[in-house]
Formats: sequence, structure tokens, C-alpha cells
Amino acid sequence: MSYGRFAYVYDYLMSDVPYDNWIKLFIAKKEQYNIAGSKVLDIACGTGEFSVRLAEKGYSVTGVDLSDEMLAIAKVKADQSGVAIPFYQQNMIELDMGEQFDSIVIFCDSLNYLHTENDVQSTFQRVYEQLKPGGLFMFDVHSIFKIEQVFAGQTFADVQDEVSYIWNSFAGEEPFSVEHELTFFVKEEESDQYDRFDEDHYQRTYDIETYKGWLADAGFTVKEVLADLEDRTPAEGSERIMFVAVK
Repeated sequence: MSYGRFAYVYDYLMSDVPYDNWIKLFIAKKEQYNIAGSKVLDIACGTGEFSVRLAEKGYSVTGVDLSDEMLAIAKVKADQSGVAIPFYQQNMIELDMGEQFDSIVIFCDSLNYLHTENDVQSTFQRVYEQLKPGGLFMFDVHSIFKIEQVFAGQTFADVQDEVSYIWNSFAGEEPFSVEHELTFFVKEEESDQYDRFDEDHYQRTYDIETYKGWLADAGFTVKEVLADLEDRTPAEGSERIMFVAVK
């Protein structure tokens, strides 16, 4: 998977995403569990939407992402918002920041892009090592229901003046996985022509008990498992699962 050209249409695709709901839930859980300190590491920060929002609320934020192109956009957003955020290119499974943080987050189902069980377990261990004792770790993933019932075998499309896309999703070879095939048509500047490019993305999830077991193996205490960015427990049709853990 390459995020090169995708980085520049990512915000268009995510324009309706309720970013502030993640922020509100993070702040609420930080207060609920009396998590001290304002240093936050935003892993898989993408184009910086969470990082900038947290920095604007007074947090000392550091952003990490695998994509140079995503980070370049994030840096522009931070500069335009007048907040100072250091951004670094790193793979979350090899995370090495050289310091510890009060809170670490992996939001917007970014963890689902890891291909193997070992990758997820390695990420949890790396997060644990770079989280201060008593620190908060929050992340969300797609539910099995969403992978199998909402994504697999479905086609999504949108036609707009600037960007149009066709998005086909297929069940992946691994259990609870999905392959996304996306075709974009992006209008060229000062032209009526459209530039086409294609992206292939892969996501994989696991059941709640598996995630909880891996968190415990890494040393975390799981405080809560929530559904759909609300303060409620997951149900059969829940689409997004949020884990709240403490070191």
C-alpha cells in the first residue's frame, strides 16, 4: 500500500468523520482515570487532524506516521493553526521515540492496517515501553461485524466536481480481513481533465477478547471497551470498538 497520492485525497474522503468525538472521549477518559500530564503521542497521525485538535486544547502533542506525504500535510495544518507539533516518520511496529508520554493514541482504525498478529502485538509492546507508568493508551478498531457485513462484498462511490471515486471491498484471505480497491478521479488544476489513480488497501481485525489478551500480555490493564465513539459497551451491530487501557 502506498499513501503517496492518496494523502492528497484523504481529507476529502474523511470530510464527514466526527474527529471531535474521538477528542471528547479521550479527554473524558483521561479525566475519569486521573491520567496526569499533557504529553500525547498520536500514532498514525495521518494528515494531523487529531494532533492539531489536541494541540489547540493545550496538549503537548507529537505525531508519528509511516507516510512522508501525510506528514507534510499535517505540518502545513499545524503551521496554519499556529500550534507547534513535532512530526516523525516511523512504523508503529518499530516505534522508538526515545522518550515516554503521558498518553498514547492510535485512532481512526489505523491499527487495522497491520497485516499480522505479531505486528499488533509488537505495536502494543512498543507503546507500553514508551508510555509512562500510569499512562493512558486508547485505540479503536473496526469490529468483525463491520469488516464482514459493512465492507466485504460492497461497492461505494461518490461523484463530485473535484474528486470522484469508486471503492470496491472484498473479503480478504485472512479471517476478519478486507481488501479495498479504490479508483480516484481528481480534477487537474486549471483544466477540465481528470487524473486517475488507483489504491489497494488491506485491513484486518480480531475479536475483542483477542485484543484484550494481547494488551494484558504487553502489561496493560484494560479499563473499558466501548462502542461507536460513545460511552457504552459493544453490541452485536457495533461498528467501531474503542479500547481504554492503562500502564
